[in-house]
Amino acid sequence: MALYRFRITFEDYDDVVREIDVKSNQTFEDLHRAIHQSTGYNPEYSSSFYISNDQWIKGEEITFMPNQKRIDRKVALMDKVKLLSYIDDPHQKFYYTFNFDRPFDFHVELMKIILDETPGVTYPAVIKSTGEAPKQFGNVLNVPVAAPEGDDFDFLNEMAIGEEDAEDFEEISESADEDIVPKVAVDDEEEEDEFGSEFSDDEGFDDDSKLSHGDDY
Repeated sequence: MALYRFRITFEDYDDVVREIDVKSNQTFEDLHRAIHQSTGYNPEYSSSFYISNDQWIKGEEITFMPNQKRIDRKVALMDKVKLLSYIDDPHQKFYYTFNFDRPFDFHVELMKIILDETPGVTYPAVIKSTGEAPKQFGNVLNVPVAAPEGDDFDFLNEMAIGEEDAEDFEEISESADEDIVPKVAVDDEEEEDEFGSEFSDDEGFDDDSKLSHGDDY
């Protein structure tokens, strides 16, 4: 049985390269799973191969775990399509998108056709692996910033606010406090005026009373 040797590269990471040998009568799903055996990714995500030209322009689609739109369009399924059905060029190219929710795009190019299998090798077989694949889901947004227990940032962490945001939050809080303080001071003065004037009248009354008593004596 003939073997196809494919060279697989990330579209955005040229230094990450995989070479995989696949039997000509194996399916696109076999190649799909072999790619993610080599990257360490979980293959159980909706993905598609596209027949491509030399400029990596997408053509006919072959899909895995299709959504309803692809089902309605009757897009071919990876597990039903053998690789040999779409190899008509010694340098056949496929554009491959893995995980449509958070996609990675790949260039898949046929490097050569090998006429004989290697005894004892299970195919697909990863024969070359260069560079470390990026993390499957990249950087996750709104990750809480770790802080010691009881730290002032704890309640901010629950709202997924980082330390820089927290500093802005503190500045806003401080300016708000400054705005509040004069108002409180004014209110206190008003209260003092209200009660102070009342008590000052009473004190005056007491002094007059003392004087009047003194006159009596």
